[in-house]
Amino acid sequence: MTEAEPPRVVIVGGGIAGLAAAFFLRDEPVAVTVLEGSARIGGKLAVSEVAGAPVDEGAESLLARRPEGTDLIRAVGLGGQLAEPGTTSAGVWTRGRLRPLPARQFLGVPADLAELERSGVLSAAGLARARQDEGLPATPRGDDVPVGGYIGARFGQELVDRLVDPLLGGVYAGRSEELSFEATMPALAQESRRHASLAAAASALVGPPGRSQPPRPAGPVFTTLAGGLGTLPDAVAAAAGARVRTGVMVRELARAPSGWRLTAGSAHAPEQITADAVILAVPARPASRLLAGIAGDASGALAGIPYASIAIVTLAYREQAFPRPPAGSGYLVPAVDGHPVKAVTFATGKWPQLAAAAPGTVLVRCSLGRAGEEATLQRDDTELAALAAADLAAATGVTGAPAAARVSRWGGALPQYLTGHLGRVARVRAGVAAQPGLAVCGAAYDGLGIPACVATARTAAAQVAAYLAGPHGQAGHGTGPMRDPGAARSRG
Repeated sequence: MTEAEPPRVVIVGGGIAGLAAAFFLRDEPVAVTVLEGSARIGGKLAVSEVAGAPVDEGAESLLARRPEGTDLIRAVGLGGQLAEPGTTSAGVWTRGRLRPLPARQFLGVPADLAELERSGVLSAAGLARARQDEGLPATPRGDDVPVGGYIGARFGQELVDRLVDPLLGGVYAGRSEELSFEATMPALAQESRRHASLAAAASALVGPPGRSQPPRPAGPVFTTLAGGLGTLPDAVAAAAGARVRTGVMVRELARAPSGWRLTAGSAHAPEQITADAVILAVPARPASRLLAGIAGDASGALAGIPYASIAIVTLAYREQAFPRPPAGSGYLVPAVDGHPVKAVTFATGKWPQLAAAAPGTVLVRCSLGRAGEEATLQRDDTELAALAAADLAAATGVTGAPAAARVSRWGGALPQYLTGHLGRVARVRAGVAAQPGLAVCGAAYDGLGIPACVATARTAAAQVAAYLAGPHGQAGHGTGPMRDPGAARSRG
């Protein structure tokens, strides 16, 4: 390699975090290669047609009031495709019927016990126990506690089972008795240290009665793209200008005289790739394996982050199949009620562009899979779709078989933020920071949503850019052999 060639950055992982990291390096004097082990980029973002409409197979929306996601969308030229939901009201299918999800709550923690009573989600005994929160002394806790144990001590187990668990299950596919309070509800965890009552802490976050949220910028809470969020990865990759290679599985990462050496491909025909800096944008387990011989403490901390698998079953019905039009954006299903489906989205009711693309059709997304329920997902596609349709019929009264069905499986998709997660992440970052020219990003660290992943990508890109611009990066650059010529391509 000659001195005129730019430093090489290799990003391992072509999900939204890895692609965003490449995008944030687009104006740096570096050559970026993204290596994706699977046959396509995008990770958990993908879109395909059901009943003639583009319906997301994975994530279908992002938090609009956290700017990282929408800023990236606008920066890659898709700002005009942003779409708002037609409705955000949701329900809970519990105790034998669909009931309204209380508006004044924070991830299931009630801010208004009178509204909770009106919803009918809890039994009389469960409601009486929940009201005890207002008179109980503050519940002591250390650095972290399980969500279920702490909230259960305040409101009782029924509220955990019928509200907190389904809301957290919808985000993490996890179980409240295992998930970290500090990592999954950081705002409430902080606010709760200022109140004895947890309901009072939730009220401080969601605002007074008559307003479900405190004053915030105008606009929707959630947004999507008119063609589906699955269209975002290709747009980010194109705007980044990086070289993207799919079907390249990185098996080993090691120090090299000029920076880093990555080994990809099979043991029989390995490919050696050198880089001046590396960003690992892969899930915790593969990141742990790659770091095993480099940053042992970080590797061990990553190995302690398990993942849950889910499936999304998308069903298409004619409008006449429903005894009444589905109301709201969908509903949650508590695990305690024994149904395999954990959440349902009435996609054509929630997103007006889908209703316009499939007139006369109701598109429904059914989410299945909680941590520890892998056996349910082992059924074949036909059986899994029938299971989802049967649950939907029991909840809504829809009749007949769906006109179309699609099963999208996401094995090991969602990292579980178990108790002590923040400490594990701190150990990962400390171990990685000790390795010059190395950074990590993705859903395993600070949040599962697209904005959180994009934020970690921006940080990782800034870290490697600063390293390469500094004396250590300049000293190491240009001394090693170039084993992947396609990686050394500057961007305009």
